[in-house]
Amino acid sequence: MLTLEKRPNPSRAWAIVTPILAVILTMIAGGLMFAVLGKDPVEAIRTIFWDPLFNAQFASYSRPQLLVKAGPLVLIAVGLSFGFRASIWNIGAEGQYIMGAIAAMGVALAFYPTNYWFVFPLMVLAGAFGGWAWAMIPAFLKNRYGTNEILVSLMLVYVAENIESWMAFGPMRNPQGMGFPGSRNLQQYPAAHNSELIAGTGLHWGVVTAGLAVIIGYVLLKRHIFGFNIQVAGQAPRAARFAGVDPKRLFSLCMGLSGACAGLAGMFEVAGPAGQITDSFNVGYGFTAIIVAYLGRLHPIGILLAGLLMALTYIGGEIAQLSLNLPAAAIQAFQGMLLFFLLGVDVLSNYRIRIKRRAQA
Repeated sequence: MLTLEKRPNPSRAWAIVTPILAVILTMIAGGLMFAVLGKDPVEAIRTIFWDPLFNAQFASYSRPQLLVKAGPLVLIAVGLSFGFRASIWNIGAEGQYIMGAIAAMGVALAFYPTNYWFVFPLMVLAGAFGGWAWAMIPAFLKNRYGTNEILVSLMLVYVAENIESWMAFGPMRNPQGMGFPGSRNLQQYPAAHNSELIAGTGLHWGVVTAGLAVIIGYVLLKRHIFGFNIQVAGQAPRAARFAGVDPKRLFSLCMGLSGACAGLAGMFEVAGPAGQITDSFNVGYGFTAIIVAYLGRLHPIGILLAGLLMALTYIGGEIAQLSLNLPAAAIQAFQGMLLFFLLGVDVLSNYRIRIKRRAQA
């Protein structure tokens, strides 16, 4: 009989191995799913993970897209990792991402069509503030009334989506758009456009900011008292209070930091690859970043690698949809399997499997 026996201390070896094992199990389970759909599983897995990087037919497009899609995922996930380490569950990064984009677009439209140099920096500040302010709603309700931040932050995602739709059809609709929903396209507004820094590479200011977030996140979590307070609050809340950590203040700081990162990601996306606010602007980066954060073990360097891997599945999934006629839902299920298997296998970090014989009557 198989039983789980709790380890005296979490296993570091298993903590390193579990993400790799989760990826392997995802490939196996995903291959079975593709086979059920009538596709060659080996070809499907190769298309998702190999073709975007090494197939000459797709590489010229997909390699720059790797940075474009990894940037917001890494930036949001690094912000979320602070709260997750302290057992603060901000599940509403998607809403904060949307509100950051709307706030940034509001600044851009306020100065349109002027080309002042300060428009883009103001958009950056507005994007961070928009995400921060939206994250402060569940933080305030938690600290004041003891509400559950998971439910509040998640419900606010749907509020943000409705605000986004209202903006696309109403206040921000392009007056020269012939009645179609959607704001002006910032790719045609030089002062507000987040253009590539090096042509053909996909490198823009959002990717640079994501890289800086990884460095700053590492310093704060590993070399600063703030990271120590987060670690203690997550593992031993009572000990953290004795050490002088104010739980309400820490909660607000972690929620605000993750909201600001999500808002920045929305700002760089709307000023760059997306270009405009539409009723379908958000593509799930805020939710996918949760997978990235846990796949990266809530460690900034791990998050960077996990973000690149998840971006690869985005691009490879698009290629698989076009070349193999795979449904989009199958690709989304494949991505979700990563978190499922990671959480399942992660049990082995804290528990070991024991074989016990049944006691005879």
